[in-house]
Amino acid sequence: MHSVREGERGMNFKELQEKIGIVFTDESLMRQAFTHSSYVNEQRGKRISDNERLEFLGDAVLELTVSQFLYKMFPKMSEGEMTKLRAAIVCEPSLVKFAELLQFGELVLLGKGEELTGGRQRPALLADVFEAFVGALYLDQGLDAVFQCLEKYVYPRIDKGEFTQVTDFKSQLQELVQQDSLGEIIYRILQERGPAHNREFVSEVILNGNQLGVGSGRSKKEAEQRAAALALMKIETKA
Repeated sequence: MHSVREGERGMNFKELQEKIGIVFTDESLMRQAFTHSSYVNEQRGKRISDNERLEFLGDAVLELTVSQFLYKMFPKMSEGEMTKLRAAIVCEPSLVKFAELLQFGELVLLGKGEELTGGRQRPALLADVFEAFVGALYLDQGLDAVFQCLEKYVYPRIDKGEFTQVTDFKSQLQELVQQDSLGEIIYRILQERGPAHNREFVSEVILNGNQLGVGSGRSKKEAEQRAAALALMKIETKA
């Protein structure tokens, strides 16, 4: 069995670039982002680099770009809360979700041993590839291109409150409303849908009779947290 190369399964690099709407000037950088060390080890004598250095760079670029987004989007959020939220966004499970959304697993260049042991689905490997891709994109086109990509695939998920489980947005909203004497907050479950083993709740948050946000989640608490996150954004945008 040969190691899997680009084009042997699913999407290829050309299709990925079309999907994200960004064309690399130096496509070898992009290929390097998807090159696992196990693949390089099997290509002895060839000048091929793995993605580990790009992963190191991408980690720092992600921290910066996510930090800037949070700083601008949540002007009243404390340093501690921004730190918690950023940690939730750049942690391994979140990076794996982003990589899966973009079908990065189909493009990874793996050695045959890593392929046989299921490396293509290994969370740590997918998270590393996402960071390496960000690093490659930064080197190729700078921060603006990274922002453009994150605005399409990462920031909307923050807007939807997907990472609110580590941040208590309900308490933040309550504090903000009390501090500015804005009125009374009420949460109301609008809908319960799905079978008992896979229930989804939809909640709204109301301030003085006006709906400020609607959120959904696997529990009433999660749905309320997401609704509160959107309400905070709405209030802070107006401020």
